[in-house]
Amino acid sequence: MKNNKILIVGTGALATLFAAKLSPIGVDITMLGSWLEGLSALKEKGATLVGIDGSEKSYPVRVVSDAADCEGADFALVLVKSWQTERTASQLGKCLSPDALAVTLQNGLGNGEILSKTLGRERVAQGVTTTGASLLAPGVARAGGEGKISIETHPRLGPLSAILTEAGFNLAVVPSAESLIWSKLVINAAINPLTALLNIPNGELLLRPTARALMGDLADEAASVAEVQNIPLSFDNPVAAAEDVAERTSSNISSMLQDLRRGAPTEIDAICGAVTRIGKKYSIPTPLNQLFWQLVRARTEGG
Repeated sequence: MKNNKILIVGTGALATLFAAKLSPIGVDITMLGSWLEGLSALKEKGATLVGIDGSEKSYPVRVVSDAADCEGADFALVLVKSWQTERTASQLGKCLSPDALAVTLQNGLGNGEILSKTLGRERVAQGVTTTGASLLAPGVARAGGEGKISIETHPRLGPLSAILTEAGFNLAVVPSAESLIWSKLVINAAINPLTALLNIPNGELLLRPTARALMGDLADEAASVAEVQNIPLSFDNPVAAAEDVAERTSSNISSMLQDLRRGAPTEIDAICGAVTRIGKKYSIPTPLNQLFWQLVRARTEGG
């Protein structure tokens, strides 16, 4: 099982957390990335994980920037931003073994489809994770509390499932990931753009009446787009679900706000943008998702 080569695609918060948790159990791990500061820090000090209690530990990891340097990977955990998926698909096409499986745990819609166009649907498994992580510095991630990983069932998933479980991840294998992807999308559409534009942690949304109302309306719009496609969600009340997540992750800095703070592109196109585009296709109005899609894009234009 541990002879399997695992490629972690990405060098951000979640990628660093996954590397730090997998490294101690003796798995053959390589991280593939393009962020120079992250690559340099990971090479020099390893993947550093800061626990909820403030404890800090670093784990050595192999890091590469060229897909040619990680040929023969048996599994790829795709943890890059959604706007990087197309490039990632091209890289994986060059370095995965013929029977390899790429597992996407990314935010937003369309990642699995983009990977499948290059790799083939039989080599891709979709999933979601509620595992939280914040990037404190290049190569240094703080765990955001225990979350859950859900991956759709696949004939080749067995060894990776065992490895993730041994590493301490809370893993569930599910018949289909579509419902979970949309359920997470509803929450992300409700919380991420608001926290990003207001520059506040998740829980602060609940303390601001106007922001709280907007969060609920964003969630309702996204849920309506799921409903018209007959996609069941993992909750009955999208407003209550968004508020519950905001409360449980009250001190977390959303990934979108983290992106804005370091001047990086956001995933707004694959979140509120996707809700808007699919809503138009089915004649479902999504005025707030469209507005926040445009506002976040405007926020990142011009540097």
